Amino acid sequence: MPKVLISDKMDPKAAQIFRERGVEVDEITGKTPEELKAIIGQYDGLAIRSSTKVTKEILDAATNLKVVGRAGIGVDNVDIPSASAKGVVVMNTPFGNSITTAEHAIALMFALARQLPEADASTQAGKWEKNRFMGVELTSKTLGLIGAGNIGSIVADRAHGLRMKVVAYDPFLTPERAVEMGVEKVTLDELLARADFITLHTPLTDQTRNILSAENLGKTKKGVRIINCARGGLIDEAALKEGLDSGHIAGAALDVFVTEPAKDSPLFGTPNFVSTPHLGASTTEAQVNVAIQVAEQMADYLVTGGVTNALNVPSLSAEEAPKLKPYMALAEKLGSLVGQLSHGVIPRISIHTEGAAAELNPKPIVSAVLAGFLRTQTDTVNMVNAPFLARERGIEVREIRTEREGDYHTLVRVSVKTDAGERSVAGTLFGDAAPRLVELFGIKVEADLAGHMLYVVNEDAPGFIGRIGTLLGEAGVNIGTFHLGRRQAGGEAVLLLSVDDEVSADLLAKVKALPGVKTAMGLAF
Repeated sequence: MPKVLISDKMDPKAAQIFRERGVEVDEITGKTPEELKAIIGQYDGLAIRSSTKVTKEILDAATNLKVVGRAGIGVDNVDIPSASAKGVVVMNTPFGNSITTAEHAIALMFALARQLPEADASTQAGKWEKNRFMGVELTSKTLGLIGAGNIGSIVADRAHGLRMKVVAYDPFLTPERAVEMGVEKVTLDELLARADFITLHTPLTDQTRNILSAENLGKTKKGVRIINCARGGLIDEAALKEGLDSGHIAGAALDVFVTEPAKDSPLFGTPNFVSTPHLGASTTEAQVNVAIQVAEQMADYLVTGGVTNALNVPSLSAEEAPKLKPYMALAEKLGSLVGQLSHGVIPRISIHTEGAAAELNPKPIVSAVLAGFLRTQTDTVNMVNAPFLARERGIEVREIRTEREGDYHTLVRVSVKTDAGERSVAGTLFGDAAPRLVELFGIKVEADLAGHMLYVVNEDAPGFIGRIGTLLGEAGVNIGTFHLGRRQAGGEAVLLLSVDDEVSADLLAKVKALPGVKTAMGLAF
């Protein structure tokens, strides 16, 4: 039974779901990093919120860990590269608190527009400073979205209800999606120059860190109001303070800070500055939703292998998984085959899908090929860390898709660049979705790839099949299946035999000594 640790406070429904799905669960919160390191080795899964820091040191101690699940969106408390290198899936729950976070951004926009926190404090202090708090309307103002993903799209929808014009900067926003959202896609500089209000809805990455730098804040429209409910570090806080003090920025509202908990900040006490303690996801509904979702996702992965909302491995939806599973099995076998048959430095691997295979999500197929290939070199490989290890080894990975059918209704071809030139293997799925090899280094051959096999390249000549059959019989080796292919009569031939036991070094030496044999290898799948 898989075992999961919940290390941060989470709604009790999470533990309940784990147990209902056949996963043992411990709820142990408030542990120091050293205390967590001491116990993490016994768990297959780790469910966290924002308090637990999943560092390289924690991951190194997590000898059985297969998945980390973050109940929420942000995963800057998880060392994703180290998790990928260890073959640990990292998941988040990007939709459970989307509405809550978007609503908080809208609430802060209203708070800035009408100076609500200051007006509240003044009124409760016994003052009646009606003329002091002259706000602005949101209607007809331009809202600039930096990040137009799930939360950004919800904010855009709410802004349209307020009769605002919405412009968006997001490198991943397609023109079609922009039309669907009802926003105008613009450059960052154009957004800064036009927006009356700016909201940020992007993760913190090397590309987005300080996206509102001192330089970019200087490009904003005078009187702009800025809201950040995404991640601390997206805004240069010192530059924001200067903009507020100078009056260039009319107001700012932050729910997130570079350092959290934010016990002390130069922004505190600044006029027209509103702050909340990272409340974007803090509603009863959101806390329940993300707890339920992370438990469902992690249990699904640990029990059935389903992957949802993973950040370092291709996700497999419930619809995709049944279709992709046989292709992934085929892809892994082809990767393993080409890995066992290729020697020396491999600078490039190409994965070509053709026909029905080209209509599927290619990422899981590519990951399966790489896992099969790299497993011939090291044991600690799975679909999670295979792409990472390929990059680490300097292997260029190419994806090629051809929707038209060739000789087969569906085909997966794996090619590698070697010192001897390009070498490729190809396979298909037969009626029962069984993987089948159909081409080996340009030679047509149909074979199942399973168990122990003997691979032989020989000169096509009469009597060879009899000689190798006799040799194997005398050695007490039982043949399961026999597959033969050749380029042309009298040319080079390939023989693939499945055998009941591992091919011994002594047997290989005898096979290599047969007349006409060029290459002989034992294979395992």
